[in-house]
Amino acid sequence: MGDWVFVCATSQLLPGEMTTAWDGDTAIAVFNHDGAFYALEDRCSHEDFELSAGAFDPATGSIECVLHGARFDVHDGRALCAPAYEPVAKFPVRVDDAGIWTRDDRD
Repeated sequence: MGDWVFVCATSQLLPGEMTTAWDGDTAIAVFNHDGAFYALEDRCSHEDFELSAGAFDPATGSIECVLHGARFDVHDGRALCAPAYEPVAKFPVRVDDAGIWTRDDRD
């Protein structure tokens, strides 16, 4: 398991916003949904394309892939509609006085 990766200060990621961090070669999309932070692999499970290029909908807590319209729940990474059927990887988030942290915790 890798070290925690600094994302940004909490004041730099307001509710309804997302940003991207990197843990080695893994891009991680980090979301602020209603003041809580969530992290998903920045890769659509339908087609290898970055989710962060799509639209984060804070009203539904979902991210839509711009390539084919697949949507994913930012809380747990589950696919919400076709053409995606597999979830995207969800990563842990830690918040402390320094800011927001995440990591790719897959073995």
